Amino acid sequence: MVLQEDQANRIQYPRILSVKQLHSAEIQDQIVLAAKSGNERAFMQLVKKYEQTAFSFAFKICRNREKAEETLQDTFVNVYRKLSQFDGRSKFTTWLYRVVANSCLMKNRRGKMEQALTSLDEISRDTELLDHHRHFAQWKDTPLEHAMTRELRDILDGAVNRLPLDYRTVFILRDIEGQSAEDTARVLRLSVPAVKSRLRRARVFLREQLDGYMRS
Repeated sequence: MVLQEDQANRIQYPRILSVKQLHSAEIQDQIVLAAKSGNERAFMQLVKKYEQTAFSFAFKICRNREKAEETLQDTFVNVYRKLSQFDGRSKFTTWLYRVVANSCLMKNRRGKMEQALTSLDEISRDTELLDHHRHFAQWKDTPLEHAMTRELRDILDGAVNRLPLDYRTVFILRDIEGQSAEDTARVLRLSVPAVKSRLRRARVFLREQLDGYMRS
């Protein structure tokens, strides 16, 4: 049964929800609806559940911890301001990815993201720091990553870092986050053919960057 907004406002939330409760689809829908209606406790539950997802995605795009943290803050300010625009026709995570991506792209357009690309050593240090502070997520493990040597992982990381931001965002959504072409198109407000074209070009670029390593 779909709750109406006046019903959602009357939901009594416990001060702390367990991880199991937060992953309940029914509870998630209730929290989103209540937050849309101005329930601040519900909004804080959304932050609790999705800040890790938002930071992880921002970090992968920005390639810099400080900028990712700025993007995380901007993201939830925008979520708070624009949550009423979420119509429920897509998954909440799809809408959230869009907010994160828009924040990153706006920073890039203002020239704040690409002025100084971080070194691989800095990225490595950030990754180790994030492992200690499990508050944030890292690149999730995939069979491909398990097969990689550390050297190849560093080369690929540097190659991803050199991708133009528009291509990098598509590559991360599709090949790292595992989003479908359709969901990626919704996040970035592109056509599906445009998503596939950018992903193909990103993969070609990465293959060219890795070619020397594979031949050696």
